[in-house]
Amino acid sequence: MSAFLDAVNSYVWSNALVYLCLAAGIYFSVRSRFVQVRQVPEMIRLMLKGEKSPSGVSSFQALTMSLAGRVGTGNIAGVATAIAFGGPGALFWMWAVAFLGASTSFVECTLGQIYKTRDPLTGEYRGGPAYYLSRAMAHTRAAGAFKVYGLVFAAVTVLACGLLLPSVQSNSMASAMESAWGFSKWWVAVGTVIVLAFVIIGGVKRIAAFASIVVPFMAIVYIVLALIVVLVNAGQVPQVLEMIFASAFGLDSAFGAIIGSAVMWGVKRGIYSNEAGQGTGPHAAAAAEVSHPAKQGLVQAFAVYVDTLFICSATGFLILSTGAYRVFEGESETGAVLAEGGRLPEGVEVGPAYAQIGFDTLWSGAGSSFIAVSLAFFCFTTIIAYYYMAETNLRFLLGRASTVSMPLIRGTVGSNLTMLLQALILVSVVLGAVSTATEAWVLGDIGVGLMAWLNIVGILILQQPAYRALWDYEKQKKAGLDPVFDPRALDITGATFWENYDPLKTGERESTRA
Repeated sequence: MSAFLDAVNSYVWSNALVYLCLAAGIYFSVRSRFVQVRQVPEMIRLMLKGEKSPSGVSSFQALTMSLAGRVGTGNIAGVATAIAFGGPGALFWMWAVAFLGASTSFVECTLGQIYKTRDPLTGEYRGGPAYYLSRAMAHTRAAGAFKVYGLVFAAVTVLACGLLLPSVQSNSMASAMESAWGFSKWWVAVGTVIVLAFVIIGGVKRIAAFASIVVPFMAIVYIVLALIVVLVNAGQVPQVLEMIFASAFGLDSAFGAIIGSAVMWGVKRGIYSNEAGQGTGPHAAAAAEVSHPAKQGLVQAFAVYVDTLFICSATGFLILSTGAYRVFEGESETGAVLAEGGRLPEGVEVGPAYAQIGFDTLWSGAGSSFIAVSLAFFCFTTIIAYYYMAETNLRFLLGRASTVSMPLIRGTVGSNLTMLLQALILVSVVLGAVSTATEAWVLGDIGVGLMAWLNIVGILILQQPAYRALWDYEKQKKAGLDPVFDPRALDITGATFWENYDPLKTGERESTRA
């Protein structure tokens, strides 16, 4: 079975997927006239503006929900792995894919807002790739094919986010706590399940409230402490920057042989970390209460910067400036050592230990504990975000059947299957915590890769409404207005929520035809 899963993973996460993500980012950047550069001030302004209703969360809460899914073990272990197998230059390519991925995130998250709907069971806003894949082409001859496409994406996402991906996060969290404090992985699993059950049973509003408090706090604390270590080693920063750029372009003889690995590992880990194009961000984006879809598209584009340019960069500079790194040839720990900073003891496994030892250079003995705490926050909020995405896609699969009563079992079809999903994700967390890291990561990679293939191909086909929304938003802003979206004026079909939009009356906007 292990060999089979490895083979599947190698096909799903082939070079073709990496190049597709990178090429899509370049294309979306050009088509949007580099929206990720032009609209940075507007992104920040919208992020801090609070619009919400009984049905939708604020833009900031939607941003933190999205960051909860993006910021996880990839921001620590992923960066260490990229440096170990791609050299310091991999960090540059992580920056590159974040810059390009911000435009991809804008497109997919704007589409998520345009084609959102209201959950018939809870009244909360729902949306994501499954919704825009099925609705954007609803008035064309290809409607049936895209409806099936949406159903396939929804089924894959329920599988990936409900069963496969949570195990990766719980495994990293349990391993870090066992290493730092000797906690049994079973005890970590049980404690995580208890807290997780309380949060997810509360629904999207509780998820948003929890994420809006925890995510900014954990990100700021991690970045600040990492920067303190970097500032103490400020004398090494010029050398680190020189090493990053020389390695990225093969200008250093020590890394010339692995320039291809620098590109590949930087792009792979950048994509895994910021998730631009994977179809995760649109779920949180659709939950926001905004007067125009482009507003949340801009906010979510900024989330890519926060994840990679801020948090991943903090990890990268921490590791490189303290010398807590080792670079291997052949993309394997069994390969020859091409370069090392001199701080790592022999036999240290590639992963969070690089960051732990980096922190230990300033706070001796505290590195393991701090990384364990950081991973606990990062991984826990990521699991919560995974559950939200799985639940959203379950709602899509059920449609109006979610409100049908079950005569032999109390409650509706939707409520009972939601409880089953909650139970399954809790089981996944337990199994992931006590399994090996290799098993957990392979399953998680397969889930994320399948989502990315389906979503990127989809948004390349459906991208036009996102640009129409952007040009409309910018036109209204130039006229001094607070933009309000009308899909009919832009010849956008299938956006039934917005067809009855009333900016003065939130929470009651969904058409009965939706």
